[in-house]
Amino acid sequence: MGKYFGTDGVRGVANTELTPELVYRLGRAGAYVLTKETNHNAKIIVGMDTRISGDMLEAALIAGICSVGAHAVSLGVVPTPAVAYLVRKYNADAGIVISASHNPVQDNGIKFFNSQGFKLRDDLELEIEQYMDSKFDSIPRPYAEQVGAREVCDTAIDDYVDFVVSTTDIKLDGMKIVIDCANGATYKAAPLAFNRLGAELIAIHREPDGTNINLNCGSTHMESLCAAVKENGADIGIAFDGDGDRCLAVDANGEMVDGDVIMAICGKFMKDNGTLKNDTIVATVMSNLGLFQMGEKNGITIERTKVGDRYVLEHLLEKGDCFGGEQSGHIIFFDYNTTGDGILTAIQLLTTLKKTNKKLDEAKNIMEVLPQVLVNARVDNKKKKEYLTNETIKSEIEKLEAKFSGDGRVLIRPSGTEPIVRVMIEGRDKTVLKAEAERLARLIEGLLN
Repeated sequence: MGKYFGTDGVRGVANTELTPELVYRLGRAGAYVLTKETNHNAKIIVGMDTRISGDMLEAALIAGICSVGAHAVSLGVVPTPAVAYLVRKYNADAGIVISASHNPVQDNGIKFFNSQGFKLRDDLELEIEQYMDSKFDSIPRPYAEQVGAREVCDTAIDDYVDFVVSTTDIKLDGMKIVIDCANGATYKAAPLAFNRLGAELIAIHREPDGTNINLNCGSTHMESLCAAVKENGADIGIAFDGDGDRCLAVDANGEMVDGDVIMAICGKFMKDNGTLKNDTIVATVMSNLGLFQMGEKNGITIERTKVGDRYVLEHLLEKGDCFGGEQSGHIIFFDYNTTGDGILTAIQLLTTLKKTNKKLDEAKNIMEVLPQVLVNARVDNKKKKEYLTNETIKSEIEKLEAKFSGDGRVLIRPSGTEPIVRVMIEGRDKTVLKAEAERLARLIEGLLN
């Protein structure tokens, strides 16, 4: 991670950490780095979620873009994956999203996509940071007719909905679906897409007021969706996060279905139909052991990457695979889009259920979800990796790995952003798992603080 860029763009509390002044510099430096090699009037598209701070930050960002002579196209409120798709459709030089995804309203963030719809390489993020902090502003300052201009695009949502609907050849007639839009970026696009496909639709949390994004709703708070599915006798519930790049589901019994299970259902269907390249699903180290056991039973290779959709995408690009994601519902159908896409994922899941003539509560049995217990150990940032060399901690981890071997596992992972070491133990008896995870976490805290 750099000075400003984290694992997923530049984030912070809006107007205190992520200030308009910082975002202006970020827009100016980012626009210059991403368009300096072009031999035409550069064009950058900008989308955002529903946070009240979005207008303020968009104004600062677009001012920075226009100050280097690039033109800014404001898409308004659209899902993050819409920007990744539309940057290609509109032949733009870059795309920028103003969003903090599933975070609370006080946070916001800036995320860049290049002209192919991919998140930026580390070296480009570093170059942007260097220009942002340069004492001698070497970025050109065009004037007169060479200054960039802002325009508004009114077709972004319709163009994106056309795209996601085009990825299926089925209709959803006869399916009653509840969707939770998290009062976020999918509040217009998701209902349009599912209505277009003929579903009997009930949409909740689709009245954003600038302050209620992700507030007790969406993919991080699914209680109201579970209740709505049962109350309405729906076939399925779909939950999105604030910027629309994640999708989780609820079956007809009101039980939650996570990203691992969605990948298992869709991956098996893709393999059976010859569309799962290399018969491989790319998951992360946090994915449930049940997903890997499912793969073994069905001739599907399950690759593991570090936590983060960017690492899943890197693996897809490197190995020529086409499908992968995270337990959190951040799932990439790489044949269609270059990033996690919640609405697209939901459509592909519903297509699979329709074509296999299964309800979600039946389809989810393709894998057994083993209990996972996650306990945080608070450790000074400078000491977070010392568990790797501390002999007492290493010995305890080895004992636990032996204890759960074959029917569970132990995963220790320092947080990338917080003074925390995460202790995750997976197995069959949740009571035993919780006790062992607590014991190990307290041991780590005691020895490393």
